[in-house]
Amino acid sequence: VRSVPILVLLFWIAFVGVPLFVAGWNALAAPLQEAGLAQPLLVRDVSLMWRAVIALTVAYSSFIAEIFRAGIQSVDIGQVEAAKALGLSRVQRFRLIVFPQAIRTILPPLGNDFVAMVKDSSLVSVLGVADITQMGKVYAAGSFRFFETYSIVAYIYLILTVSLSLALRALEKRMRRGREA
Repeated sequence: VRSVPILVLLFWIAFVGVPLFVAGWNALAAPLQEAGLAQPLLVRDVSLMWRAVIALTVAYSSFIAEIFRAGIQSVDIGQVEAAKALGLSRVQRFRLIVFPQAIRTILPPLGNDFVAMVKDSSLVSVLGVADITQMGKVYAAGSFRFFETYSIVAYIYLILTVSLSLALRALEKRMRRGREA
């Protein structure tokens, strides 16, 4: 999944994955449909917005999983062994020892991925989903004010990404301060 461009994944999930899912769902639900307990699901019942959400989720899930894996593995094994020696259960070791230390390592790259996802969300406009880019495209086409419209769209994305980056920086600073105390 990490090697496939997000735009290709958007198209594949929207126009191949969802129709395959609907066909499979209808095949599994056929007895219920024949009994009149369920209606057949149609491809058009799954909105393009949900197809875009699913595609972005699939696209970024592998990156986020890798971030969490690396963060958890970055915790010193001695910490885990000490917790084991204290008699903590596996869940307690993770919740009380591993996760609090791993989250400090996880947060910066996770924040970067969320900023990237906000920027990549503009790609969903190719499906006709009414996001910021699509609304800008529709307005510019009707008013012939392309420069102004796309400047405002760029400014909105800039505000979103800078705000998210600043919020993440403040959270990292707060977590760093908690560790130093």
